[in-house]
Amino acid sequence: MSASPPREPGLVVASHGRHVLVETPEGRRLICHPRGKKSQAVVGDRVLWQVSGDEGSIEKVETRRNLFYRQDEVRTKSFAANLDQVLILVAAEPEFSESQLTRALIAAEAAGIPTLIALNKSDLVAPFERAWARLLPYQAMQHDVMPLSLRLSAEVDRAHLMQRLAGKTTLVLGPSGAGKSTLINLLVPGALAETGEISQALNSGRHTTTSTTWYWVDGARGTALIDSPGFQEFGLRHLEPTELAGLMPDLRQHQGQCRFYNCTHLHEPGCAVLASVGGTGAGAVSASRHRIYAELFAELSQTRW
Repeated sequence: MSASPPREPGLVVASHGRHVLVETPEGRRLICHPRGKKSQAVVGDRVLWQVSGDEGSIEKVETRRNLFYRQDEVRTKSFAANLDQVLILVAAEPEFSESQLTRALIAAEAAGIPTLIALNKSDLVAPFERAWARLLPYQAMQHDVMPLSLRLSAEVDRAHLMQRLAGKTTLVLGPSGAGKSTLINLLVPGALAETGEISQALNSGRHTTTSTTWYWVDGARGTALIDSPGFQEFGLRHLEPTELAGLMPDLRQHQGQCRFYNCTHLHEPGCAVLASVGGTGAGAVSASRHRIYAELFAELSQTRW
């Protein structure tokens, strides 16, 4: 009876459906399939795999430091695991959705992952000023916010970005038109070509977009970017409505000061959060942020099937 092949360590660097691409410590990449019916490995996972013909099988997913994901009424979408930070790229034009930005920040806060907000197109002076003003409350909450102009000052921005990204694994999120592909190609020249090759390999030769892809920024493989679609629809159904205020720094600072311990911060008398809405100075909660909170609270309070 022949011995089973040894289990080898690897890193999941791309995924498409039930197929994943695993990179060995030496840099070799091969397609692997999960053992069993359900695919559990996501990009960023450290796994143990075995040779199975020309490909491999995932035998074990190592314990994760964190997992960044979203969930709606129908399905759960896992973006990536074992992240050091999430970079949320928005632009002066087209105008970004503050609701989508808030949802991504809440998901990261729930997973214990630091965030960096980058506002692109600083060369568009008037639109940029308006967009920057919309982000002032986030800076007051101690969110890290940085300006970019990927079109006009690419090399300067590359240097600034590398200061924030060096030695880390960063998931990049952003809506259509924000410049996410430009950013990734600036930091990883040839990334789009690599994506096409990976897509074809994972999907039996057909050219499709992988759901999530890992890129090494440096030759030493110490700095990584993970590109993932899915910013437009960002469900938070994995959270309870009563958790929301604790995951929003501007609301959280007032939580213990409400008259009622189970205050929803929507209508109760003596609510410290409501008292701070629309105020100025330290501790103020913007009207738009409270509106988003109320919408999310209502969404998460709907009956769950």
